[in-house]
Amino acid sequence: MSTTAPTHTALPPRDRGAFRGKVTQARVARSEWTKLWSLRSTRWSLVAAVFAMVVIAIGIAAVQMNRWNTLSLHDRTTFDSIDNGVGGYHLAQLAIGVLGVLVISGEYSTGMIRSSMMAVPRRLPVLWAKLGVFSAVTFVTMLVSTAIAFFAVQAIVTQHHVQHGIGDPHALRAVIGTALFLTVVGALGMGLGALVRNTAGGIAAFVGLLFVLPGITALLPASVGDSVNPYLPLNAGFTVTTSTFEDPHHLSTWGGFAVFCAYTVVVIAVAAVRMVRRDA
Repeated sequence: MSTTAPTHTALPPRDRGAFRGKVTQARVARSEWTKLWSLRSTRWSLVAAVFAMVVIAIGIAAVQMNRWNTLSLHDRTTFDSIDNGVGGYHLAQLAIGVLGVLVISGEYSTGMIRSSMMAVPRRLPVLWAKLGVFSAVTFVTMLVSTAIAFFAVQAIVTQHHVQHGIGDPHALRAVIGTALFLTVVGALGMGLGALVRNTAGGIAAFVGLLFVLPGITALLPASVGDSVNPYLPLNAGFTVTTSTFEDPHHLSTWGGFAVFCAYTVVVIAVAAVRMVRRDA
């Protein structure tokens, strides 16, 4: 008597591919990390920013010390090695801001942004991932660079006993504040790049907002300029990096930085709304 082997209905295999392909903020951030470091502009811009923070600050301090005896009494009494130690941000902010624009405007220029939006249909996780990854890289890089510059400058100026320790008033705040300021500068550049969606236009908007606008307000009557200037983006942001204020018309240290952050948040918010409502 023959027996028939029982037949078993094959169960469908687990759809592992769907699980692996699930879009999460962490996976989007990992993708943006890869894209960030695949750009040559990232390396060159960060190198330029580090050079500005470290080499230029050291060079200026060395020159000042070599000509110390020829400086006026006013220049010697007002010399601040804390501001000198973090002063490289004046040039570094341009490199960081331009890189912020390029990080997102480059994808619009090449059309790669369409692939990103197809992979992440909700769109905004792409913007948050770009912003988070770039801000983290900027903050860590600039904090290390600023700390190196600060301690190197203090070592140079000891020959004339005008050095400061990291524990002195305003010193630690200036070092951390400079890194925070440059991080927000990069975020502002990225927001402008996402808003304008064009590299040249984004850089022009960044330069105009931060560097041209103060020159325009300088043409205003002094009474008006003194009231407006503290609230300009760059002047407000500078407060967190500065140890000694030359201009009496300025916002408080963290109050000014909060105003600068508010400008950045507004730009990013408008860029986010435009990203959701308009096709790439």
